[in-house]
Amino acid sequence: MSEKVILFTAGLAFIITVVLSPIFIPFLRRLKFGQSIREEGPKSHQKKSGTPTMGGLMILLSLSITTFIMSDMFFERTAQTYLLLFVTISYGLLGFVDDFIKVVMKRNLGLTSKQKLAGQLLVALIFYFFFQHYSISTVVSIPGTNQSVDLGAAYILLIIFMLVGGSNAVNLTDGLDGLLAGTAAIAFGAYAVLAWNQGQYDIAIFSVAVVGAVLGFLVFNAHPAKVFMGDTGSLALGGAIVAIAILTKLEILLVIIGGVFVIETLSVIIQVISFKTTGKRVFRMSPIHHHYELIGWSEWRVVVTFWAVGLLFAILGIYIEVWV
Repeated sequence: MSEKVILFTAGLAFIITVVLSPIFIPFLRRLKFGQSIREEGPKSHQKKSGTPTMGGLMILLSLSITTFIMSDMFFERTAQTYLLLFVTISYGLLGFVDDFIKVVMKRNLGLTSKQKLAGQLLVALIFYFFFQHYSISTVVSIPGTNQSVDLGAAYILLIIFMLVGGSNAVNLTDGLDGLLAGTAAIAFGAYAVLAWNQGQYDIAIFSVAVVGAVLGFLVFNAHPAKVFMGDTGSLALGGAIVAIAILTKLEILLVIIGGVFVIETLSVIIQVISFKTTGKRVFRMSPIHHHYELIGWSEWRVVVTFWAVGLLFAILGIYIEVWV
């Protein structure tokens, strides 16, 4: 497996997304699949109302096509490839239903929290069933140390926590033009490097296919966005990166590589706890990217800053795993 294969994979996924987008975006607009903007959000976002959403379908299609093409050309398709595609597409379909309810049925909150949780749990349980079938290790390593813990049967709790929590964390990050596309490309790129370093080329190819797909999407999602990925894309990306972390046995490292997603989630938790216990808000609005908007930062400044922070987290994660 050479570096040229990796570059070709990223390029192929990028091109597929870029080619599909000018066809797909007008189609979404004709179907009136426009994003509704919540009134309690930043006032500057109201002008985005009606922007086509469900663009995550382009990402899913691009990364799936690329993964199948590259696996046929350069290596035997493995069970891990199918597991990754299963989780990604399943969470994407869950997000699609959520988006469909929002934009077609005009219920701005989409699926109820219980319905979404039930879907996430079901996918996590199916993933664990096949995880057991292929006898993947239940040992969890502590990054930067030689220590590890075998969770045994309790590993299912970790899988559920990571898939549900991770997909929701990534979903929370999708709030500004290009924010999630950029941070996701960085995080998946880091895992591609680590999978390559382990010799798990099937996972590396999948990860790079995601990078190419989201960068192609970013061409149309950067400010001012012509399309949003919606929950179709954000839940799929969240499920995918968690599945990669589990299959590479770098579960805990996801807290570092996905540091931006963790910060976004913590900001929401802190805000809710603070408001319920004291009646006061720590941030002007959560997730935290909205806080920076409301203190006067431009949307583009917030996004680029978060990209930079995500890159630092990714470099730190690779450093800890490869060199420490």
